[in-house]
Amino acid sequence: MTSLLTYTLKYLPSTSQWALRFSVRPLSCSSQLRAAAAVQAKSKQTLAKPNMRNIVVVDGVRTPFLLSGTSYKDLMPHDLARAALSGLLHRTSVPKDVVDYIIFGTVIQEVKTSNVAREAALGAGFSDRTPAHTVTMACISSNQAMTTAVGLIASGQCDVVVAGGVELMSDVPIRHSRKMRKMMLDLSKAKTLGQRLSLISKFRLNFLSPELPAVAEFSTNETMGHSADRLAAAFAISRLEQDEYALRSHSLAKKAQGEGLLSDVVPFKVPGKDTVTQDNGIRPSSLEQMAKLKPAFIKPYGTVTAANSSFLTDGASAVLILAEEKALAMGYKPKAYLRDFVYVSQDPKDQLLLGPTYATPKVLEKAGLTMNDIDAFEFHEAFSGQILANLKAMDSDWFAQNYMGRKAKVGSPPLEKFNIWGGSLSLGHPFGATGCRLVMATANRLQKEGGQYGLVAACAAGGQGHAMIVEAYPK
Repeated sequence: MTSLLTYTLKYLPSTSQWALRFSVRPLSCSSQLRAAAAVQAKSKQTLAKPNMRNIVVVDGVRTPFLLSGTSYKDLMPHDLARAALSGLLHRTSVPKDVVDYIIFGTVIQEVKTSNVAREAALGAGFSDRTPAHTVTMACISSNQAMTTAVGLIASGQCDVVVAGGVELMSDVPIRHSRKMRKMMLDLSKAKTLGQRLSLISKFRLNFLSPELPAVAEFSTNETMGHSADRLAAAFAISRLEQDEYALRSHSLAKKAQGEGLLSDVVPFKVPGKDTVTQDNGIRPSSLEQMAKLKPAFIKPYGTVTAANSSFLTDGASAVLILAEEKALAMGYKPKAYLRDFVYVSQDPKDQLLLGPTYATPKVLEKAGLTMNDIDAFEFHEAFSGQILANLKAMDSDWFAQNYMGRKAKVGSPPLEKFNIWGGSLSLGHPFGATGCRLVMATANRLQKEGGQYGLVAACAAGGQGHAMIVEAYPK
């Protein structure tokens, strides 16, 4: 494999040369549907389907993504979700009473606000008559929130939906042991002193051992990091390659942040603290420093370390999704269309993190596109080894034929189109919020680079995955 570090250092000085490789489409501004379709016809074929509503993203925002245990550590998840909703309201000026529905994704739920979408919506000032619900699908929870919104709009149930996601890893629910919980519940039902004393006599010190949120797959009892290490070994991904890719992600994220390209980030005034304005996990290092770290999961010979893994992150995101005709009637200039999408599932033991490999060819076929048609790729980076294994699997006829039942490989995305503003390794990965970040990064890249089609893909716990086609809205 060509050195990723060599590519990164060559690429970092300027994106202009890469941008010139693509012809800029002759685009004209219009508020009419017919004009928009005419403009698309001059470039590539649009993915609009007969007798189906076009669904657009007007804009999206996110709080700065922060390392857990930092500035957001004293907040609750609904505080971050509320901040994202408030930021979206400020960015888009959408009237609150126009929003038909609100959907948020989250993974580790705060028990006090189990329907965090509803609590955040009320806190952000939305009408108490606006329904809201929360979804969970591991790392693709906000992807599920967005596609649920697409379904509501496509079916005519809604015209305007806000979708988002939130995760607060700084404060996760820690439970009493099951034995302790059972005894406490039984005590609450005991009616006499004798019954209470009898229950208390059964108490043992080990009842006080706490239960932390599970970090392992329930079905396999294996942590995701351990699975990533095995996956990297199976695809012969070296420690150096993984460190190089992680350095690429951090370097490109630092460059994008410095150039103001991460425009979806909105400042957040943390109560009692300073205003947070940017992600704080971007940390370009050196290969020499990264090489000093010990394996994090399979010791002592594993290759997955803290440096080439995504870190525990706090953050929230939100996007405004509308039927195209509604958006234009309200005077909006959408950023992108949300087109075809798929969800996939595979073996959670040996293919836990290969969701993008399985989802990408399916969504391309569904849309009638090929890899060459895609101008911007945004894949979730759980681990460097996971990304590189997916790229190898996608570029393997043998894997396609023996594991996917396909005649040929789909092909690997070219790096010059791939996560060029950084990714989850550097920007952070609040489990429930990353999907919206991926979609907005794709939409914003297409606008800046003059591309038409973007492809978002992500893996998720349970051996699941997601992919979606995003189509640029004509300028």
